[in-house]
Amino acid sequence: QVQLVESGGGLVQAGGSLRLSCAASGSIFRIHGMGWHRQAPGKQRELVAGITSGGSTNYADSVKGRFTISRDNAKNTMYLQMNSLNPEDTAVYFCNAEVQTARWYGRNNYWGQGTQVTVSS
Repeated sequence: QVQLVESGGGLVQAGGSLRLSCAASGSIFRIHGMGWHRQAPGKQRELVAGITSGGSTNYADSVKGRFTISRDNAKNTMYLQMNSLNPEDTAVYFCNAEVQTARWYGRNNYWGQGTQVTVSS
């Protein structure tokens, strides 16, 4: 099986920064696309940023210019650098990954448990 563990969340004042990490472990042959999602209270989960295995990225309009997604394929780890945070960024942040567990297997989608980010005004 595959486990995704997020870390780096916390409480920060508006205008501050946080860096989230998502570490994948377990039976991993190859990790394809990865992404960060968030869910605020009473709202649907939304995609924040995604990154392909080759490093191509995409962002939600609300975070463009403020957040940067990256990954270290050697460490099976993904990051989200969040700058200029505002209270609207308050949410539980989840990582997900498309993982191939063996050469002859297809891809499965895995999710982490989430990490809370709270931005105070």
